Amino acid sequence: MRWVGVVALVGALVVPPALPPAAGHCPGQEVPPAPAAVEETGPPVAALPWPDEPVGGTALGGCGDIGPAGVPAVGAAAFVLADLDTGVVLAARAPHARHRPASTLKVLTSIVALQRLDLDSQVEGTVDDLAIDGSKAGIGPGTRYSVRELLEGLLLNSGNDAAAALARAIGGTPQMLTATSATARELGALDTRPTSPSGLDAPGMSASAYDLALLFRAAMHDERFTSLISLRTVPFPGWGEHPPFTLSNDSRMLSHYPGTLGAKSGFTDAARHTLVGAAERDGRRLVFALVRGEQRPTPMWQQAAALLDWGFTQPRDGTGFGRLVDAPPPLPAPAPGAPPAAATLAATPPVPLAGVLLGVGGVLAMLAGALLLVRHRRRSR
Repeated sequence: MRWVGVVALVGALVVPPALPPAAGHCPGQEVPPAPAAVEETGPPVAALPWPDEPVGGTALGGCGDIGPAGVPAVGAAAFVLADLDTGVVLAARAPHARHRPASTLKVLTSIVALQRLDLDSQVEGTVDDLAIDGSKAGIGPGTRYSVRELLEGLLLNSGNDAAAALARAIGGTPQMLTATSATARELGALDTRPTSPSGLDAPGMSASAYDLALLFRAAMHDERFTSLISLRTVPFPGWGEHPPFTLSNDSRMLSHYPGTLGAKSGFTDAARHTLVGAAERDGRRLVFALVRGEQRPTPMWQQAAALLDWGFTQPRDGTGFGRLVDAPPPLPAPAPGAPPAAATLAATPPVPLAGVLLGVGGVLAMLAGALLLVRHRRRSR
């Protein structure tokens, strides 16, 4: 590897000094944790602004575990368990800590596609779809796919090629990112900044366990999404000389946990494992989200299953520890002479900040991290 590449990478990973956390939040939540992905090279990106109070209630602003005694042990860095219908949060850990969502971001991409596209409209595959990084549904050039088929490839097989094709149908990747950013804000997912349609890592990408649970809950309000996310298998077109084949849902929750309504997992080297979904038992529906987890010693789906089993034993009429909102909180009034807060929240794409000087020791540490990072190829699935 060339040293000039290492130096460029180090310069790109320099971040501005952390600001004191807003009231109700804890240090380290403002941006996803290190190590950064190779794909996140570029000028440092400003953290999304914090609302004056944690979205969903003041109890949801902490770093640690939130909930009554007896919540099962979960290895993920952050999680949320809530009632799907009422939005009441039953338990959580660092719910607003910002992490990389990986392919769980495809839930937001699905929401926008369902809002803006006809399921029967056609999108042509391209050569670029074949070359996209990470998991693929199997889209190829010279074949036209319906939006419904692309959503099936997106949700069942976590197709990054399907995400790219849906972005083309919206008008292109910039248009898709503008639409997903706006939709996240409109729903109250203020920790979320999509920087790729698929969830592949890119500068400024962030979400939180709270936001992923909120977005999945919002998606489940659409019967078309609930139908798609619960499919076990579906026929899928081939392309060129490749014959049609069957797509199978890769969700271990759907295949292993009775009552699962649907789930979406994700993984990149930087994000680690993410998982969001919902299940029903005895007429009660719960939604969960886990971020920055590992598959060992306990697989992610089993961590989610333990949370759900516990959640279904909790009183249905409990007040909980906050709520998944249906709309964003009111924006704070700007200080005299300051631009409206809406202008800050609406900044898309993210605004780069100038780099800051590092000491020699910090530079050497960054160099060592950079050498390790470039050995790994990032993927989203």
